[in-house]
Amino acid sequence: MPRISAATVAEHRAARERALLDAAHAILLETGEPPSLSDVAGRAGLARTSAYQYFGSKRELLQAMVRDVYPRWTERIRAAMAAAPTDADRIIAYAVANLDLVDEGAHAVGSALAALEPGEALDEQAALMHREVQGPLIAALSALDVEAPDEVAELVNAVVHGATLLLESGKGRDVAVARLCAVLGPLVRELGGSGRPV
Repeated sequence: MPRISAATVAEHRAARERALLDAAHAILLETGEPPSLSDVAGRAGLARTSAYQYFGSKRELLQAMVRDVYPRWTERIRAAMAAAPTDADRIIAYAVANLDLVDEGAHAVGSALAALEPGEALDEQAALMHREVQGPLIAALSALDVEAPDEVAELVNAVVHGATLLLESGKGRDVAVARLCAVLGPLVRELGGSGRPV
């Protein structure tokens, strides 16, 4: 039986999986490319074959990275929205929180997974997680009695995507936030908010 570095085998496995995921995130942020299992194992200080005990392929690794990122993404968005003074201001809080997460590199995981097999949608788990991220925005729009809150949420997300493209083209975070607020601000003000980030 191999030596374990934790109190139990389960804790040992969880620690190794965490080390592999952390290594994969670091490589992805550095290179912008889906990491190979051998590179991830090397970065984590493990034998190449160790990575295959946890992830059977590069795609499985990326799917695990998505499952790892989205709960934290959702929590950050919920916390930002909870700090907003009104339901209307929650729209801007949602958009800016998403933009900040993209700026910090969290979005790279989903992009890498989508790029791995062009033309193929993200797996159902990732799609479900994406819908969960939108949940707080839809709830805020519903509380404001906005007609077709699901459709309006998609439009808000289109603005966030546009601001993301500004970030990716080299514009700074402040410029991207200013452009985002220029588009969403009038809607938020019409609904009773300030139209500015908290």
